[in-house]
Amino acid sequence: VQVVESGGGLVQPGGSLRLSCAASGFAFSSTTMSWVRQAPGKGLKWVAGSESDDGHSTSYADSVKGRFIISRVNANNTLYLHMNSLKPEDTAVYYCALGDVDEFDVWGQGTQVTVSS
Repeated sequence: VQVVESGGGLVQPGGSLRLSCAASGFAFSSTTMSWVRQAPGKGLKWVAGSESDDGHSTSYADSVKGRFIISRVNANNTLYLHMNSLKPEDTAVYYCALGDVDEFDVWGQGTQVTVSS
């Protein structure tokens, strides 16, 4: 299993970012995928999930609902997280994970998102 996250950076409050996760080494198209994040000094928290049905079934943590959109392109083995209306409390390392809100596995190095003016 290999996943490589990218797209993080420094953004002002209210701004947007798109994270990408390039996956390989497993059956991506038949795997439920999620984004999880780890804020400074905190544990991993599930953010959003996408089932294997070409991304039609998605779910979100209450803290990001209405602001973040998870999507996937199974043909390219790629998972995305579109983040809008970013807040300082969204600052974290974001990871692409295999699994859903109840059980997930993190394999990548993550990408840092910092929301600050």
